Amino acid sequence: MKVLIVDDAAITRLLLTNMLCELGYDVIGEAVDGLDAVVKCKNLMPEVVFLDITMPGMDGLTAIPKLLKHNPEIKIVICSAMAQRNIVVEAIQKGAVNYIVKPFQKETLHRVMKEVQGMA
Repeated sequence: MKVLIVDDAAITRLLLTNMLCELGYDVIGEAVDGLDAVVKCKNLMPEVVFLDITMPGMDGLTAIPKLLKHNPEIKIVICSAMAQRNIVVEAIQKGAVNYIVKPFQKETLHRVMKEVQGMA
């Protein structure tokens, strides 16, 4: 599956990229905020987006409907240090399909990707 990683923290993007590549997934790009993600999704057409919630510029919650507008088939996984139930619920209501909480483990990432693959 082709994956785009969206996070304002370079270290998080690097960690996610390394873990996903080790698990056999194709990370086709990275974005630093929601607006960057919208532009890159139009060009790269990922199947899965790992999307942080709290970012400068356009945050993840604002980006979700914009990403889905251009590609309704895209699977959005929230990737956030904020484990607050209300934010996760709002993200799911807007169209995200799953979430992982930072710091994450490779096993959790693997489980979430298998669940997302089952939705395709």
